[in-house]
Amino acid sequence: MGKKKDAKKAGKALLKADTEATHDVAQNRDTLLVRVAGGASEIADQPPLIAISAVTLVTGVVLRRPVLARTGARMLTAHLIATGIKSAVKRSVVRARPNHAEKIGKPVFEPGKKDTPPLNSFPSGHTAGAVAVANAVARDAPLAGLATQGAAGVVAALQPPRGTHYVSDVVVGGAIGWVSERAARLIVDRWAPRIWRRIAK
Repeated sequence: MGKKKDAKKAGKALLKADTEATHDVAQNRDTLLVRVAGGASEIADQPPLIAISAVTLVTGVVLRRPVLARTGARMLTAHLIATGIKSAVKRSVVRARPNHAEKIGKPVFEPGKKDTPPLNSFPSGHTAGAVAVANAVARDAPLAGLATQGAAGVVAALQPPRGTHYVSDVVVGGAIGWVSERAARLIVDRWAPRIWRRIAK
């Protein structure tokens, strides 16, 4: 019983620290740097990442470059898996985004379903998608991967200052992206050689 109490107490303390740290850095959301960088980080939204992944895949097929095609397939698959996981989590957790929490005067973080953007902060979909795609690029192209992983890191780091996500939203989003890329690699590497043989005929 004592251990359970201690774990609950530690969890509350961690949540409090997460909330306070995020609200502190979110005070910078109206600065020019955060607004400009935040706007640029929207490239990690679902439509742009799907488009980039699909273009990479199609380019590899058209130019008959199997490695490029495989990278594009991994990127697209990783992104779709990450999107599926984060959507499932969002559907079962209600969390007010930092901006919205300030507006209503209290943080909200509880089990439930609220399909509205102000109340689906957990986890960060931008971070999940960016990490998944960046790591997929790094598999076949380590140098390009350094750039994409760096960009994913910037996207993740910008979410709390923008007031769109808590630090814990970003951490969990990153974990989802990491797992999704590994799952995508297993799926694509199993089927890519067979599909490519058919395309190459």
